[in-house]
Amino acid sequence: MFLELIATFAAGIGAAAAVFALAHLTGGRLPRYAAPAAAGLAMLAYAIWSEYSWASRTAGTLPEGVEVLVAIPESKLWRPWTHVVPQVTRFMALDRAGVQTNPEAPGVLLADIYLFARWNPPARLPQFVDCPNRARAEVTEAALADLSQAAWRSAPKDDPLLEALCTS
Repeated sequence: MFLELIATFAAGIGAAAAVFALAHLTGGRLPRYAAPAAAGLAMLAYAIWSEYSWASRTAGTLPEGVEVLVAIPESKLWRPWTHVVPQVTRFMALDRAGVQTNPEAPGVLLADIYLFARWNPPARLPQFVDCPNRARAEVTEAALADLSQAAWRSAPKDDPLLEALCTS
């Protein structure tokens, strides 16, 4: 967050410097408010770009085998432009390369999903997925020892995790 603040200020200073240089080259024909206005617009433009590109930049750094399942766009009252184009502030990713099976429980998979949210550290959430019964359960110590101890929940038809794991 601190580095983004520094980058925002750098964009403003750079825009102001460019306008000052342009004013010098034109013999001072630009209005006096041009440099502060350019700095403000550059800072606002950088902040908006940074917010809108966060999800794609973060997803681009994911290791091979980890794929984004769901991106969650949001609109905020204090960011009026998000009502026109909602901004992705959270997404869920699946570590497809790390999916495990158990020969004693056919059709049940163990998968790690990662929850990413703007300004928050990623969270790892291990899940059991029962493809034949279309159900999910969070991984606990008891469930790892005995799958019958898992708190199974039926999943909706369009559950992205089941779609990704059970329809391949």
